[in-house]
Amino acid sequence: MPWNDNANPGPWGSPPSGDGDRNTPPPRRPRNGGDGRRPDGPDLNAGFDRLGRRMRDFMGGPGGGGVRPGAIAAIVGAAFGLWALSGIYVVQSNEEAVVTTLGAYSRNEGPGLRYHLPTPIERVQKVPVTSLQRLDVGGASAGAAPQESLMLTGDENIIDLQFSVTWRVSDADRFVFTIRDPEGSVKAVAESAMREVVGRTSLLDILTTRRGQVQLEAAELMQRTLDSWGAGVRVDEVQIRNANPPQQVRSAFLDVVSAQQDQESAVNEANAYRNRVINEAKGDAARITQSAQAYREQAVREATGDASRFNAILNEYRRAPGATRDRIYIETMQRVLQRSNKVIIDGDGATAPIILPPDIFRPRSSAATASPEVQSPTSAQGRVAQ
Repeated sequence: MPWNDNANPGPWGSPPSGDGDRNTPPPRRPRNGGDGRRPDGPDLNAGFDRLGRRMRDFMGGPGGGGVRPGAIAAIVGAAFGLWALSGIYVVQSNEEAVVTTLGAYSRNEGPGLRYHLPTPIERVQKVPVTSLQRLDVGGASAGAAPQESLMLTGDENIIDLQFSVTWRVSDADRFVFTIRDPEGSVKAVAESAMREVVGRTSLLDILTTRRGQVQLEAAELMQRTLDSWGAGVRVDEVQIRNANPPQQVRSAFLDVVSAQQDQESAVNEANAYRNRVINEAKGDAARITQSAQAYREQAVREATGDASRFNAILNEYRRAPGATRDRIYIETMQRVLQRSNKVIIDGDGATAPIILPPDIFRPRSSAATASPEVQSPTSAQGRVAQ
């Protein structure tokens, strides 16, 4: 049967008569249908009817013919409040917010709870300014991106080079307004800078000793290019992850590198031997020179001492010639007879024979007394006799 057939009351009973009050709700049917059975589902029509009556009551009373000004004001106020609260936002500790007013740059906001005029008056774009971002050029594995990794070196060789770039945002507003595709732009600049630096460097230098220099030059060239764009990007590091000759000639290049290392090892050994020999010769020369200087100093000092001693004796001789001659004579005889096996006695005034011990004529050692003189107890002075 059609849904609008009022002749048949249907399961909910007959509709109210036209003479009755429109606002009078129809009689509610028990939830169990009056016959002890529960309906198959929720009573959606009744719910919609109740919602419609409440909206009519709120807007204008019976029939909804008039609109209450207070209701309109309440709806407009609630909508405005929600619109105004939509400008509240939070900036994280690693972010900086760029606020635009009607599409034009307005200001930067730091971390914390912030507010901007709701859309479409002001808009906010958050930029991570302290987070380091990494970009790989050349693919994660060999052969993944051959167009990026194959480069021409300064000696017209081809190298398979893969590197990574670590960068961060240094100026948030320039970063937002200057670069449309930040990652793509940084990647393009990195690839261009690396190709330029590799094009000035030989293959062996990149594979062996100048890899660090290539990284530094590529980072500096990237930074200059980005600064000329006003991109607001700072390049922290460029690191070469893998650098090899092409796969087709890799074995030959490895042999060349091995030979180069053997050559360097032989040169280093020769330099070490040369340095050792030169240092030994310099040491011997320095030792001989120092010995000669020491001998010269000794001879000069001995001659100076002998001259000073002679001058002192000469002065004493001028004062007392006799005593000086006797002293010189005695000291000379003492030095001459110091190791002689002789006995000197004073015979003046001796009245009895002098008996000497038998061991006095034995050979004397180097530790013997310096003066072998034996004087008679009876004489105070005497002369020397042999």
